[in-house]
Amino acid sequence: MNESEMKMARLRAEEIIYRYLPEEKGYPATIVSAINYSVKAGGKRLRPIFMYETYKMFGGEGEVIEPFMAAIEMIHNYSLVHDDLEAMDNDEFRRGRKTTHVIYGEGMAVLAGDGLLNLAFETALKAFDVKEADTGRTIRALRVLADKSGLHGMLGGQACDVDADQKKKKLDLDELMYIHENKTGALIQASMEIGALLAGAPMKEVDIISQVALLVGTAFQIEDDILDVEGDEKLIGKRVGSDEKNNKTTYVTLKGLEESKKDAKEMSEKATELFDSIGRSNEFLRGLILSMIGRTS
Repeated sequence: MNESEMKMARLRAEEIIYRYLPEEKGYPATIVSAINYSVKAGGKRLRPIFMYETYKMFGGEGEVIEPFMAAIEMIHNYSLVHDDLEAMDNDEFRRGRKTTHVIYGEGMAVLAGDGLLNLAFETALKAFDVKEADTGRTIRALRVLADKSGLHGMLGGQACDVDADQKKKKLDLDELMYIHENKTGALIQASMEIGALLAGAPMKEVDIISQVALLVGTAFQIEDDILDVEGDEKLIGKRVGSDEKNNKTTYVTLKGLEESKKDAKEMSEKATELFDSIGRSNEFLRGLILSMIGRTS
C-alpha cells in the first residue's frame, strides 16, 4: 500500500460520506453546520475504508455497502465530538482544527453528536433502497452496527473509561484492554464484519475477519497511547501529553513505551496471520492492517 492508493481510498470514502450529509438550511441549520463541520474535519476514514475493502475481498459488488460506510464514519465522529467535550477529555484541537465544542459551544456540540448518531442509523437504513440489497444480510449488518456502537461495544468501552476517570481509578491491564477493545476496536470490528456480511461471506470467515479487526483495533489504540507520549503534533493534529495531563491510565503507563510498541507489533502480526489464513486476496487491505503499527514514524 502506498500513499497514492491510500489517498484515493480516502477520497472515495469521503465522496460517499459527504453525499449522505444533510443540507444546512431551515431552522436547524446551526446543528447541521456543527454536524458537517465535525465530519468534514478530515481524518483517514479508516473505518469506511476497512468496510469497503473487506466487502470487495469477499466478492461484494454494488452500492449496498455505501450507506453503511457513511454510517460508520458518522458514529465514529459522534464519539469524537463527545470525547472532546469539557466533561470528557476537554480537547481544544482535533486533526489540526478547533474542536466542535470550541466553535459551536458545548450544548450544540452535545446535540451535534446526538444528531450524528441518529443520522447514522437513518443513513444505514437507506441500504434497503438499493436494488441489489439482500434483506437478510442487511438486517444482520444493522445488528452489528447497533451492537458494536452500543453498550456491548464502543459506548460500553467509553463509559468504563469515563467511570475510571471520575473515580480517579487506576486501571489494571484487563480493565484497560476491555476499554481499548471496545472503545476503539469495536467500530473496526463492525466495519470489517459488515463488509464481510454484506458480501455474503461464510460465517466461519466472518468470525475470522472479526478476530483480525479486534486485534487491529486494539493495536491501533495502543499506538494512540504511544503517540500521546512521543507523537509529532503537526502529524497527528492534536496536542501530545493530554493523557498525562488528565492523569489517564494508558497502555504505556502500565507497560512502558518499549513493551507497548512490542505488543502492538505482535498484535498486528497475529492479525495478518489470521487474515492470510482466510485464503482471499486483497493486498491493499493487508497493507492497511500492517500500517496500523509504526504510526510514530
